[in-house]
Amino acid sequence: MSNKEMKSKSRFHIDMERIGRTLFIVILDIAAIVLSYCFALWLRFDFSYNEIPTVYRVNVLYFLPFIVVLSLIVYFIGKLYRSVWRFAGTTEVVRASIAYVVIAPLMALGYQVLNYNIPRSVLILGFILSYGCCVGIRLSYRLIRLLFRNLKLTNMASKGNCENIMIIGGGSAGRQLVHEYKISTHINGVVKCIIDDNPQKLKKNIEGVPIVGGRDTILDNTNKYNIDKIILAIPAVNSIDKKNILDICKETGCKIQITPGIYEIVNGDVNISQLRDVEINDLLGRDEVKVDNSQIKASIEGKVVLVTGGGGSIGSELCRQIASANPKQLIIFDIYENNAYAIEQELIKDYPELNLVTLIGSVRNTNRVNYILKKYKPYGIFHAAAHKHVPLMETSPNEAVKNNVLGTLKMATAAGENGVKRFVLISTDKAVNPTNVMGATKRICEMIVQMMNRKYDTEYVAVRFGNVLGSNGSVIPLFKKQIAAGGPVTVTDKNIIRYFMTIPEAVSLVLQAAYYAKGGEIFVLDMGDPVRIDDMARNLIKLSGFEPDVDIEIQYTGLRPGEKLYEELLMDEEGLQDTENKLIHIGKPIEMDDDKFCEQLERLRVWATDEKDDIRPLIKEVVVTYTGV
Repeated sequence: MSNKEMKSKSRFHIDMERIGRTLFIVILDIAAIVLSYCFALWLRFDFSYNEIPTVYRVNVLYFLPFIVVLSLIVYFIGKLYRSVWRFAGTTEVVRASIAYVVIAPLMALGYQVLNYNIPRSVLILGFILSYGCCVGIRLSYRLIRLLFRNLKLTNMASKGNCENIMIIGGGSAGRQLVHEYKISTHINGVVKCIIDDNPQKLKKNIEGVPIVGGRDTILDNTNKYNIDKIILAIPAVNSIDKKNILDICKETGCKIQITPGIYEIVNGDVNISQLRDVEINDLLGRDEVKVDNSQIKASIEGKVVLVTGGGGSIGSELCRQIASANPKQLIIFDIYENNAYAIEQELIKDYPELNLVTLIGSVRNTNRVNYILKKYKPYGIFHAAAHKHVPLMETSPNEAVKNNVLGTLKMATAAGENGVKRFVLISTDKAVNPTNVMGATKRICEMIVQMMNRKYDTEYVAVRFGNVLGSNGSVIPLFKKQIAAGGPVTVTDKNIIRYFMTIPEAVSLVLQAAYYAKGGEIFVLDMGDPVRIDDMARNLIKLSGFEPDVDIEIQYTGLRPGEKLYEELLMDEEGLQDTENKLIHIGKPIEMDDDKFCEQLERLRVWATDEKDDIRPLIKEVVVTYTGV
């Protein structure tokens, strides 16, 4: 059977099921109307059937078809058969009330015109009873579901399988979550209390759930109500307040979840009830970095852009943000086909009109690089392809030189020779006074960019930033895996610190730095305050509902080869200039002898290709600030 036939068959079954449900409710409505007026007549004569005059019995039988047909017509017009019964509530009551406001005068008119001989008290009582039955039928399904859900939760609670929930935020988001927990059969939890800082809401309730106090009462009420999970339901909360609230919550030992941000909800990306676990970036305590998207789009729109390493964590986010700027063509270039395929499929889905080309190849392949640039003629290149794992590059330094140094040299040379307008190197804070091979090779890449800018008309720039949360090789995914496995969580040194930024933030600043580029600059991104890795590990353990060094052990393993306690963002001799964006600064180019540098690059190529046992002294000769020899 073809997919089309299967979909048609599925649609038929759904339609038949819908018709069946509607027919069932229609039959219930007919029975309710008939019984309402018959009961009203019986009640009128003191529950004695023999006392009812024959003329009234006969006239009621003539009247019932009229009132049934009239009611059903009004029900259909009033959309009383289009409700989702599990959500039946105030709307259904209002619709039923409007329907009966319409039915009343029509029934009175029919009574006069058709001259039914029925006591008016019977009509009035039957009208009231049928209205009550109409509303009751529509609310009964939800009430029955709630009854069974409450019985289920009571049974689960007695077995210790039901979560007690605290919601922080008594606004619309909190109200929606309380409602969802009350009606849903797919989540097992009971909302026990609500926290809100507004004193006017204190001791009030939302759908029967009490508002018990502000954030200062979180710890006390967690113990009082035996809370298992806390949900932060304030989509518009600012970063500082969010951090302050979460700092309190992580001391409770409860699982913590958070609603999406207000902008995600407004944009329709997510629903308020789509909770997510709290991430470490929620505790950074700063607002998200904002950039002028109009400038970025203006610099990219209608142009051919190539991203090397386009399948990596930084490269793929570059592709996403470039795709949103409506380029003439986006070219993904990566050696690893799985990553390239993944971002390609994502962009095809999200941007069906995008002119997208995905190419497999290495930046170390001169012929491949030149072929691509000659064929596609990109306006700009974002060079994100690189080996970035510090410990791995310490044990494979020749590969770091081949991929980072020679790959950048070949890509940058091809850009200049093929008339590329702008070349942007993605660099790292580890290039400053490097203590490891990876950082030293990236510093050489920065030097290549500055030399190429003097040699060709292409505008060459480098953008340097620190660690990005969630990137390949970041400590966050490692910590999460270790916590999920029950520990231990490994931290190299208790005092080690790093600068952190989210991937979208870093890439947005990279794109804006490219907009500022005039050629030869090393742009330095302001990463905010440094974060102690030990604190980060402990916070992640607490956010997971465990206690550090009690439930999950933290082990200090010592600094790895090439690793240092802190990272620097700017070399002292470079100086610093401001840009329009206060988070983007410019380092002045360092004076260097291009001829000597070219000779050193050739020696690096020969040594790396010949697999010399230790290339570090030669790296030290090129990067005099390198201390990893």
